[in-house]
Amino acid sequence: MIKSSELILNPDGSVYHLNLLPEHIAQDIIFVGDQNRVEKITQFFDSIEFSTQKREFKTQTGIFKGKRITVMSTGIGPDNIDIVMNELDALVNIDLKTRTLKEKITSLNIIRIGTSGSLQTDIPVDSFVMAKFGLGLDNMLRSYLIDKISIPKMEDAFIKHTNWDSRKGQPYIIPCSEKLEKRLESDRIFKGITATAGGFYGPQGRVLRLNIQDENLNSKMDNFNFEGTRITNLEMETAAIYGLGKLLGHHCLSLNAIIANRASGTFSEDPYKAVDELIGYALEKLAE
Repeated sequence: MIKSSELILNPDGSVYHLNLLPEHIAQDIIFVGDQNRVEKITQFFDSIEFSTQKREFKTQTGIFKGKRITVMSTGIGPDNIDIVMNELDALVNIDLKTRTLKEKITSLNIIRIGTSGSLQTDIPVDSFVMAKFGLGLDNMLRSYLIDKISIPKMEDAFIKHTNWDSRKGQPYIIPCSEKLEKRLESDRIFKGITATAGGFYGPQGRVLRLNIQDENLNSKMDNFNFEGTRITNLEMETAAIYGLGKLLGHHCLSLNAIIANRASGTFSEDPYKAVDELIGYALEKLAE
């Protein structure tokens, strides 16, 4: 039996941070970072059966073209992903009343829809990127046992290429779900490695008043290439989602609308349009 200090529940029996019960979520789940983006997706639903919010975690479940889908905001960063992924898994794979593990594992389909900046000049603003791999620069996932799900050869090549400082911890690389990759791919989508940083400013190479440990890291990432696969973009959630998804037995895929190009210094003239187009694309694919 899992102790109450390890799996914290609210008085109504819902999981602590997400404020959800098992019946509140669908098998197909869309992640967004911004809580205000949840309704930008669910506005297209035929109906909404459930809605709740606690802190930055907003959840709505409803029907889109006959398909039951949950949309959830995760907030920003790998630390929030640790909360969301573990509590979602508890909803489907732990009996919350007895605090015991279920014999049969339920696998969720989790698609992240986000915004990101491209690191490559040939991946323009307003395009879509699918993360074939998640590259974690954040260390959160290193709290778990990940050797069986990571890709050491690619990790070692990245560490060597960037002359990575070991004091920052060891980067990890996790592949996406092949099932969801096939389900959502198309000719208009760029594929590559999505790098996940643990912060927005220094960890992503931005300098305001503070100097950073490696001011050339972004340019090194720009030209990293492992067997034809490049780092396409930089954000703050994907690698953590992929890692916890693999460990827990869920299918995960991250899609990003590119609203900035860090290599060329350009920004989308209408970032909201790019995001709306990606939302429409993902919903139609899920409903097929």
